Amino acid sequence: MKGARGKGQGAGEIHFNKVAIIGVGLIGGSLAIILREKGIAKNIVGIGRGLKNLETAKKLGVIDSYTQDAREGVRDADLVVAAIPVAGIAKVIKEALPLLKKGAIVTDVGSVKKNIVDEVEKILPDTIHFVGGHPIAGTENAGVEAAFSTLFQNKRCILTPTKKTNKAALGKVKKLWEIAGSEVIVMDAEKHDKILAAVSHLPHVVAYSLVNTVSNINDFNESIIKYSAGGFKDFTRIASSPPEMWRDICLLNKDAILDVVLRFQKTLKGLEEMIKDSDGEGLQKEFEKAKAVRDGLKKG
Repeated sequence: MKGARGKGQGAGEIHFNKVAIIGVGLIGGSLAIILREKGIAKNIVGIGRGLKNLETAKKLGVIDSYTQDAREGVRDADLVVAAIPVAGIAKVIKEALPLLKKGAIVTDVGSVKKNIVDEVEKILPDTIHFVGGHPIAGTENAGVEAAFSTLFQNKRCILTPTKKTNKAALGKVKKLWEIAGSEVIVMDAEKHDKILAAVSHLPHVVAYSLVNTVSNINDFNESIIKYSAGGFKDFTRIASSPPEMWRDICLLNKDAILDVVLRFQKTLKGLEEMIKDSDGEGLQKEFEKAKAVRDGLKKG
């Protein structure tokens, strides 16, 4: 089920008196910038552990105020956005629960959905509405200084409601991401996790593995990384992503990631056999197939 891209929707269609953003980094900071630019939020409070980052966010005008106390930060908030590593999302929502007001909407931006949705729905009362979300956007950079207002434009954002999800809350969160410039797609949380394991989580695992493989080669009494050119740097760019974030993603989406890792190993083993057998024709067919798929991404 797809929603239209956000092209010039009036921000007046949704408005929040107070928005609490837990984790004012690349994603949370960029969303805060949009909330301010579009006039969607009257007051934005940033919540996080890193005092320096919060101070920077306040100095840059990304947020109006900040606190390191999640309970205090969400007090009277109409919208709470959890934009922290996935392993901490359910925990911080549980921590803040006593001061979440009735009717508040809580959403997240985590790259894993089933585990988070299940855990959060167990603890929230019917008077507080949770909408699982995942904007498929980002860079290898972190922190509020990396945030920018066009991060979500022409990107996709997946929402994963359940039978318990309040329809009005879902509509507001959907509208928010459309205003941010995203195409909103609604799907089952388990399907989301399997898809993202293949197109996002596996590439990061491979990138980290490739960098470590090459850096561990010591046949020549010198590091060979310094000889890497554009291809290696382009392919491994995402290995600069925050390690703690990807550690958590791997642990929370373990089964789906292990499934695609096995599929990748099988494909790599096939290439290994073709190289071993000097099967040039087979190699070319595999490379042509991959090239056609990759070229199609450029057009999409």
